[in-house]
Amino acid sequence: MIAVDFQSFLNSRDNFKLRRAMERLREGLFDPVGVKSLTCGKATLDQVFDKGAKVLEKTGSFHQCILGTYGQGKSHTLNYIRQRALDQGFVVSYINLDPRQVPFYNFKEVYGALMKAMVFPGRDKEFIDAWKTRASKCLALPENSKKTCQDLIPEKIPHRFKAILTALVHKTIVLTPGKRKLKKHRRFKPREFPWILKNALMGKDIPVWRLRAALHYRQVPFYKEKSLVCKTPYQYLDLITGMAELFRIIGFKGWVVLFDEGESIVQTRITSRSKSYRLLDRIFCPEEPLKGFYPVFAFTHDFFTRVADEPYDRLKPKKDKPYFDKNYSTAWQEIHVHNLNHLSSKEWKSLIHKLVQVHARAYQWQPPVDVMAKKLNLELSKYNGAEPRLKLKLLVNRLDLAQQHLME
Repeated sequence: MIAVDFQSFLNSRDNFKLRRAMERLREGLFDPVGVKSLTCGKATLDQVFDKGAKVLEKTGSFHQCILGTYGQGKSHTLNYIRQRALDQGFVVSYINLDPRQVPFYNFKEVYGALMKAMVFPGRDKEFIDAWKTRASKCLALPENSKKTCQDLIPEKIPHRFKAILTALVHKTIVLTPGKRKLKKHRRFKPREFPWILKNALMGKDIPVWRLRAALHYRQVPFYKEKSLVCKTPYQYLDLITGMAELFRIIGFKGWVVLFDEGESIVQTRITSRSKSYRLLDRIFCPEEPLKGFYPVFAFTHDFFTRVADEPYDRLKPKKDKPYFDKNYSTAWQEIHVHNLNHLSSKEWKSLIHKLVQVHARAYQWQPPVDVMAKKLNLELSKYNGAEPRLKLKLLVNRLDLAQQHLME
């Protein structure tokens, strides 16, 4: 059955996508076709992800940490989980953390990156379209006849974004040409409102006076009740977890958030690390269930080594207060960790057999698959200590040489 499924997969992919997968493997990169065709231990990964999905169905909280060395396949694993989540009806965002571009302690930047990277299952393409369409359908249901758009939005979402989400569903008020000339309506610029609301939703710094105008003319009655400013990273964490709950309300299973390069969190100064740990602690050990929110982090072992070695008793200069709120190494003893193990010889044999077939189909040649696979297995036995990523590059190079030799 597995062989039949693999052949069906190859037959369903055009030549360009197969060649692209080989080119990326040659460079040590992952590829969607490579993830689907060359992933080992799929049953284990499915079990790891599905365990969290079942917990979320019961309105519980769940997170997952993928732990492995450099080149062991953490990014490949996250991409497999990404596709698994989409197939099950989750909204998915995949980002790479970076101390300079997307630092974890700055959750406003994290939120913006997650929104840009958002992918929906099925036909939905963008968040705004999905929200407007599905919110309208929810409000049209008989049991929601007395509800408004505001009633669909979880309470934890900050006031600024509650108003924006409501404005996206509402229509702009209609003014006669005479009224538009009045001074009090000088900020009535309906063509700008979609741009203002979209960029404000993405976390960009839109001046409050411009946002107020859009909310006023989009008939958002409650926007003046609270401040439209979000100042702390914890508000953006509440926003992200609240959006995950919102996705459940409008028909998705939740929001799977994939963080690659998680070890970059400890590659910053101590003040930034303390902020990042505080945010992570709210994710790993929430005070109340984070409904629909499923974060997955990829870490190297260095991350947990650094967490364990932090100077938790160190005090801030001129302040009788430690940098860290608690000993996070102790507090995170019960977090969910999935260790990536090196592939067994049996798994490598299966992987090589598939790799030969993908390469042959990609470059339109016909090697003796079994003979070629045995040669590659023998070649690979000389590099037992190498990273899996480097081994794959080596195998692709050997297949290239074999193809050239056959064509001479």
